[in-house]
Amino acid sequence: MWQMMVVGFFCGLSSSTGIAEIQYTLIDLGPGVAWSINNLGQIVGESNGHATLFDSTGNGNNLYLGTLQGFSNSAAFSINNHGQMVGEGYYNSYPPASKAALFDPTGNGNNAYLGTLSGLTSSIANSINDYGQITGTSYNGWYNHSAILFDPAESDNNISLGTLGGNYSSARCINNSGQIVGQANDSAGHYYATLFDASGEGNNINLGTTTGTIGSYARSINDQGQIVGAVSDGMGNTYAALFDPSGNGNNITLGGVNRGSYGEARSINNLGQIVGTTYPGGNKYATLFDATGNGNNIKLIDVIAPSSGWFLQHAYDINDHGWIVGQGINSKAQLEAFLLIPIPEPATFSLLIFGGLALLRRRKI
Repeated sequence: MWQMMVVGFFCGLSSSTGIAEIQYTLIDLGPGVAWSINNLGQIVGESNGHATLFDSTGNGNNLYLGTLQGFSNSAAFSINNHGQMVGEGYYNSYPPASKAALFDPTGNGNNAYLGTLSGLTSSIANSINDYGQITGTSYNGWYNHSAILFDPAESDNNISLGTLGGNYSSARCINNSGQIVGQANDSAGHYYATLFDASGEGNNINLGTTTGTIGSYARSINDQGQIVGAVSDGMGNTYAALFDPSGNGNNITLGGVNRGSYGEARSINNLGQIVGTTYPGGNKYATLFDATGNGNNIKLIDVIAPSSGWFLQHAYDINDHGWIVGQGINSKAQLEAFLLIPIPEPATFSLLIFGGLALLRRRKI
């Protein structure tokens, strides 16, 4: 009986004060997009066409990381827990062209080109794990995309990860066990989320779709082997998904923020927390997904201070402390990178709870 009373007391306090609704502190990282955050709170992305190590305090001391010789632009897509950063040097062209890069964290420009695959001219590095293993994509223009496992020491030893029997694949994430996920097509040209065989021997696993969808892709895999991404209906619409890593098709659609809204999951941390974007009514909302698939998803704009004036559009990564990075529109209608830091439960809540417990115990006695 007393336990029920305490729960009611706590919930009543939360709703009456409104404190519980504000769950994150928002930090404006400046112009650009934040793609990746590690467990040390280091953040990388792109700002004004340059790969950037963002100042996580929001004081604007962002560090441009340079590019590669022959390229005017760059972007950093992943940072591991040792501060190693990968991405690409690129120039705007049609068709696109880029070179996979391992960035010099000092910003002095001693960036390393990671190479490509034989017969292909371009490459991009999408992910680096804590052991320095790097994966991404090698390609020619719009065609002949191949998932790749880079050898940072010797580009001639880069490994093609193959496809599902077709002519396209792209690797998006590698975890600390060396498991790699992304997308590949089959001989009929259908595209599916894929768990790649890191040996390059082609024993790749088709992760399938969900009921009513015909394609899929994977964006992230955590150290427990949980995989997230999206399934597609073939009409340009995607739905956030949690994939069955066995390939047996027990995939879960994570839903949106209202009935029928579309979305995609971009990152899953080692606690199983999932972030991404939902698209209700043509809008874009950075979203924290309910991993059970029961649809209790949270628009992150609803759990920050309304006075911030921000509209959070995309959540791209979440670390193991629950810190979230992405991109949104600030109060001045500028497209900027953001960091969300969870607000700890106020000490006063704990005092009130334990005080209430003590009082109720005394009354029970």
